[in-house]
Amino acid sequence: MSRYVPLPGRTFQWRGSLDARPQQAQAFYGTIAAATLGGAGLNFTALDPIKALFWAAVVNGILAAPLMAGIMLIATNPRAMGRLTLPTWMRVVGWLATAVMAAATIGFFLI
Repeated sequence: MSRYVPLPGRTFQWRGSLDARPQQAQAFYGTIAAATLGGAGLNFTALDPIKALFWAAVVNGILAAPLMAGIMLIATNPRAMGRLTLPTWMRVVGWLATAVMAAATIGFFLI
């Protein structure tokens, strides 16, 4: 069994591992239980699951380019990443992928 060591910057410093027993990671398993019950509860609403999936994908696509840009800014910042900043070829590919996602988002709104 692995020993849990909290990492700096982790959200709420919760123990979070499926390897941990529920007594060791109560908040983690509580969150999983709440999400499962919430998802099951959606079955009793008038929400159309196909429409919900469609709109979730639309929102995900719209948010992808700004999130990718933020990740690229962090990944190329030596103050944030230290010696683990991206090499040049990964920067080029990452910014190219971000540009493609931004163009797709703009095209979505124009068409």
